[in-house]
Amino acid sequence: MHVRTTTGGLAAALLLSLPLMGGQATAAPTPSAGSVSAARVVTYDASGSAEFRSAVDRGAAIWNESVDGVELRPVTSGQRANIRVLADNGWPRALTTSLGNGTVYIGREAVNQGYNTVRISSHELGHILGLPDRKPGPCSSLMSGSSAGVSCTNPYPNTAEKAEVEGNFGAALTTAAPRGTLTIG
Repeated sequence: MHVRTTTGGLAAALLLSLPLMGGQATAAPTPSAGSVSAARVVTYDASGSAEFRSAVDRGAAIWNESVDGVELRPVTSGQRANIRVLADNGWPRALTTSLGNGTVYIGREAVNQGYNTVRISSHELGHILGLPDRKPGPCSSLMSGSSAGVSCTNPYPNTAEKAEVEGNFGAALTTAAPRGTLTIG
């Protein structure tokens, strides 16, 4: 499980405001360096991803290795998933309903052209985590997608992409993408 250290000024603000409100100020404990907040858990259901199931699980694991603010977990029985992952015969795409929620399609059209299934999975999950396409782009950019070419098999986000996801889930947990945003690629 990924954790994030937090420092907050809430205790200090309350301490300073007590005298103004007629209360007695007392020393408050300061947050320790060990204070942590858990990553936001986003569940995914890959039961409809057919032959791409292992690529989807690997794509989720790559994001879990790369960022601390969000953790992608397979949905458990009886739980509603934030992300549905489906296989179809079209081009890969993501339909984001809000940050951390939506549907990913692992399209066979790109796979048949030779694109790497783990890169496709990681890229499309990146859209659900709030990242846009960055085309054209180099292979070192996960969100360059298909513009990096069939020979590109890099499934890892670069430093800027990691930082953007951390920002999306760290400081702006309630930030949402416009409903019904469709990202192809």
